Amino acid sequence: MNLFTETNLSPDILKAIGELGYESPTEIQKQTIPFILSDIRDLIALAQTGTGKTAAFSLPILDMIDDTSRKIQFLVLCPTRELCLQITKDIKNYTKYMPSIKTTAVYGGSSIMDQIRSLKEKPQIIVGTPGRVIDLINRKALDFSAIHWLVLDEADEMLSMGFKDDLETIIKETPDTKQTFLFSATMSKEVERISKNYLTNPHRISVGSINEVKKNIKHFYYVAGYRHKKEALKRLIDSNPNQYSIIFCRTRMETQEVADFLMQNGYAADALHGDLSQAQRDTVMKKFRLKNIDILVATDVAARGLDVDSLTHVVHFSLPDDPEVFVHRSGRTGRAGKDGISIALIKPEESRKLKQIKSVTKIDITEAKIPTGEDVIKAQVAGVFENLLEVHEDFFEFNDALIPDLSAFTKEELVHKLLQFQLKDLALYYKDRHDLTDQKLSSRDDDRGGRDRDRGRDRDRDRGRDRDRGPRGDRDGRSDRGERRGDRGGKPRQRDENMTRFFFNLGKKDQLKKLDVLEIINKATSSKGNKRAEIGNIEILEKFSFFEIEKGFKNELLGNIQSMKFKGKDMRAEEAN
Repeated sequence: MNLFTETNLSPDILKAIGELGYESPTEIQKQTIPFILSDIRDLIALAQTGTGKTAAFSLPILDMIDDTSRKIQFLVLCPTRELCLQITKDIKNYTKYMPSIKTTAVYGGSSIMDQIRSLKEKPQIIVGTPGRVIDLINRKALDFSAIHWLVLDEADEMLSMGFKDDLETIIKETPDTKQTFLFSATMSKEVERISKNYLTNPHRISVGSINEVKKNIKHFYYVAGYRHKKEALKRLIDSNPNQYSIIFCRTRMETQEVADFLMQNGYAADALHGDLSQAQRDTVMKKFRLKNIDILVATDVAARGLDVDSLTHVVHFSLPDDPEVFVHRSGRTGRAGKDGISIALIKPEESRKLKQIKSVTKIDITEAKIPTGEDVIKAQVAGVFENLLEVHEDFFEFNDALIPDLSAFTKEELVHKLLQFQLKDLALYYKDRHDLTDQKLSSRDDDRGGRDRDRGRDRDRDRGRDRDRGPRGDRDGRSDRGERRGDRGGKPRQRDENMTRFFFNLGKKDQLKKLDVLEIINKATSSKGNKRAEIGNIEILEKFSFFEIEKGFKNELLGNIQSMKFKGKDMRAEEAN
């Protein structure tokens, strides 16, 4: 099957997808469409995002759906609102010439009453996120008793986002006679388990295993110490002009911090993470799709549902734990036949993790030196000419008489002056800066940075004891606060396996002091009667902080702190690595 016209799809569907420019099916479509059209078994399909999965499962089902029935026959579950809307849009495009087919999207972050009203139009197809589908089931607004086809799209992400119980609840609402199609980028243990529990003798299709990484993506890694990581990122961005990229971070807080750093340095960047409201997420994604911003800093989960074919770079600011996630992230560039670049920015102690990723994925990841200031300027000059020599239309008219007499300059002199004018600010920034090319220095700095931070914590703690003595000066350094901290004789507690370290979103700029942190922790963990959480090291930095508490209080603190405020500001904490 090399052309869609060679399938048994109906003329109405072929006409619709032909107008969309569909000619040759992708590999997942070649294998999935004939199977669904001719087989009654369940299906597990492993394929990366961007391989055409929506058409692969929806086109054959649309060919078989009963457009005379007003019952729900086809249900698609997916992890995010964005993916839900994208799938719905695609299915509506495919059914352009099938006027009796109605598709409704149901998802959180939008009016549930509006969605209930749309369900009264009796759609045959529902595309939804698990949480909202559960809400509508509980309101008796959804009836899945006549379902013929159930698709679990991005099943690995739904499970990693904590939708396991919701999925199982929804599946129990559907008849045993349905066909279930599970699509996933990875085959995790949870995906394997749910497939064994809810799929019957499934057929398996795998398109591009983890060892078959895209050949048109070049992979590089750079080593930078803890204190130099953002500066290294800036140099990598500056040395890759005209890029359109996603930078992946591990946590929501790290994502916002990196995005803030880039925006403060003048880059057209923004953050995408779970702490944003739905309206904020929509705004950021729209700006990125329209290229009003060219750098998106995101968590893995937040980037789901964002399909962009023209990404030039993917940057792993933090390495993922799962090698398959590394492949999945990197695969967002190099689409539609274009070349792509994947960059990993690692700390010296992460070399073992990178080695594991290389071993499992068989990716050839080349070590590269962090660009010097001279390297950056050379790249920027090339970027200027790349833009200049592109074919541009004339956007405005002007009188040639406005051009001054330039006959005194040679062509080379004019180019030199224009480049000096264009790149002046960047050149001045890098002029007196130390380069980060010495990997041994970066490694030493990272080790020393950790020791310096430990010593800094000790100095802060000593100063804190001197500064915070009571009116009579507790000469032995002990106070009520010290007792609550669990310190003995004012000695700092060493981190141990019984403590959990947290990243806290407030810092010195918020006028946060250690006494404030102690009071916040005590208040957030006060529900266990007189039992106090033991508190370890507290480190207050400029924009954020770290603190340690007894592991048994972890869930209680996380559950309570998000509803608390400090001087009118929202507080967020998450477990740090």
